[in-house]
Amino acid sequence: MNKAYKFRIYPNKEQQVLLAKTFGCVRLVYNYYLDKKINLYKDSETSISYTNCAKDMAQLKHTDDYVFLTEVDSVALQQSLRHLDTAFKNFFSNPKIGFPKFKSKHKNKKSYATVCVNNNTSIENGCIKLPKVGLVKLKQHRQIPSDYVIKSATVSQTPSGKYYVSVLFEYENQVQITKPQTFIGLDFSMHELYVDNNGNEPAYPRYYRQAEQKLAREQHKLSKMQKGSNNRNKQRIKIAKLHEKVANQRKDFLHKQSKQIANAYDCVCIEDLDMKAMSQCLNFGKSVADNGWGMFTTFLKYKLEDLGKQLIKIDKWFPSSKMCSNCGNIKDNLQLSDRVYHCERCGITLNRDYNASINIRNQGIFINC
Repeated sequence: MNKAYKFRIYPNKEQQVLLAKTFGCVRLVYNYYLDKKINLYKDSETSISYTNCAKDMAQLKHTDDYVFLTEVDSVALQQSLRHLDTAFKNFFSNPKIGFPKFKSKHKNKKSYATVCVNNNTSIENGCIKLPKVGLVKLKQHRQIPSDYVIKSATVSQTPSGKYYVSVLFEYENQVQITKPQTFIGLDFSMHELYVDNNGNEPAYPRYYRQAEQKLAREQHKLSKMQKGSNNRNKQRIKIAKLHEKVANQRKDFLHKQSKQIANAYDCVCIEDLDMKAMSQCLNFGKSVADNGWGMFTTFLKYKLEDLGKQLIKIDKWFPSSKMCSNCGNIKDNLQLSDRVYHCERCGITLNRDYNASINIRNQGIFINC
């Protein structure tokens, strides 16, 4: 099994320069061979494999125009080629993903990945050793078991200028899968994140909505500043920190909620929703993104798996909202504005989301059995 831990790192000025070079070289290699693949297919309708790209890159390093590629971690450059190869494979297996795009240096996302070879990556004495970079100060907020083996590391820089490293470990899975005894059904709620079959709601604070007015004010200031000026860069960092704070608040809330549920129940039942489609067709983009339902289900899944428990996803076409949880009657029509469910057959009246969560739990129990 694999597990990744993300730590904040504090490189010195020389290391920051080298990391910036690595980010740039990784992006250059990706774009160079993406352009080469496109032109090769246009000319002869043939492609070039990862192995041939790696051999060509080895020769490219010895040319005068690209000799600077030797200054950075060679494994990081090879990983960039692997990412390009994976992007093409994903596109051909599912064209909806989209054709691989060129990476822009004007984008805020900066990262590179390296593989642990001959113990060139290790964590020791509050520092992490990275290829070419050397020992970098590390904020290790949790202990790592002694039997965990480092497989790879991904170094990234946030738009606010902070540096992080995500270290992937390999370990032997010793979790015993238990037969579920306690079940809970969760129905997605736009306002409260979810409603469970016990009628509980987590009272999601909606962090983005709280900061939206302040963000709009600061972004308006940014729009008035001259491009390339120091004041504009300072304002950009200020806005990036606001966005980062909102994201961290959301992650903290979702981690705590998913941990509580994973500890309390053996099996969690949810609907397999397409949140992107929901945000587009219903014009609820900001609210859906602020809730972070997809992130919540991801956290929930790995926390349950670590404890030997299960996450069951109900088909999105299952009529959880239209079905009566008491008698099983299914309504022909139910509008989104109808927040109260009333059954004409048995006469029961329930909150719409509460009724749906009971149906989701019952369907999860049926699937598990």
